[in-house]
Amino acid sequence: MAEEEVQEDTEYMEEEVEEEAAVEEEAEENQEELIDDTSVAKFKEVQDKEFVEVRLPADVVAEAQQAWQTFIGSASSREAAGEAIYAALFDSAPSLQSLFKTARSVMAMRFMNGLNSIISSAASPSALKTQVETLGFQHLDLEVTIPRVVIFRDAIIDLFDMEMGARFNSKAKLGFLVLLNYVGGAYIYIRREYAVRIKIINSSWRTANNKAADFMDAGEEGAAEGEGAEGEGGEGAEAAAKAEEKANMDAAAAKEEARASGEASNKNSNMKVPTTFNEMFMFNGAVMGFGSSLWMNLILEQFDNMVMNV
Repeated sequence: MAEEEVQEDTEYMEEEVEEEAAVEEEAEENQEELIDDTSVAKFKEVQDKEFVEVRLPADVVAEAQQAWQTFIGSASSREAAGEAIYAALFDSAPSLQSLFKTARSVMAMRFMNGLNSIISSAASPSALKTQVETLGFQHLDLEVTIPRVVIFRDAIIDLFDMEMGARFNSKAKLGFLVLLNYVGGAYIYIRREYAVRIKIINSSWRTANNKAADFMDAGEEGAAEGEGAEGEGGEGAEAAAKAEEKANMDAAAAKEEARASGEASNKNSNMKVPTTFNEMFMFNGAVMGFGSSLWMNLILEQFDNMVMNV
């Protein structure tokens, strides 16, 4: 009897553990659904006040990705699909036509590749955020606004609705609505928050390359003082000559002392002080023993491009 009671207690405890695990799993699923619902509801409008990860329900992502593949498959080629997107945007937004400065075929493929990368990353919030951030930095030169995002979004959705009809169902439409709002808001946020920092980098770089040296050559100061002395009477000229002779003797003594101690002669009249980034870069390289290294010049040739295109 005792063994039977122990066995019953053990089975009862196992059932309780399984029930608790099932309850916890259901709670986690409900929490995920709540988060998904919150993200969807939030991004039914363009959000430009923050740039966070967005999590879409799996079924919405699946329908959006399926609709995208259907759209690509319905065109004769990816280029043709890109042309259709370009035409939809260009024709539906006359106010935005001034932004279309690149060749039509190039712009069409950019739209195509950009949308493809966004849709492909939609299932992973972190990957999607990284991809959108990258695209946002590539569009810093464009003034993206909420009305322009709405025009762009509606043109894309109307195109898919016209091309696919019933195959572009409500979940697919919701997925594209949320994704395009998310991307547009991110573009606005990135341009507003990061453009200022980039301007600071560019202005600092210009300052580093154009700032003049803010000091006078000590040798020139000495020469100016000598000229002032010569302008006085004969006694002043004689005194100046003696002072110059003494200064030359002191300079010679100092030179010999510097050589004896292994230090370089400090002749200000022959010293060229670096006044730009490039000159200081090469000066420091020479001090460290890299003055004859060709790779130093290669760095300088590309550094300006890196900074100005950051």
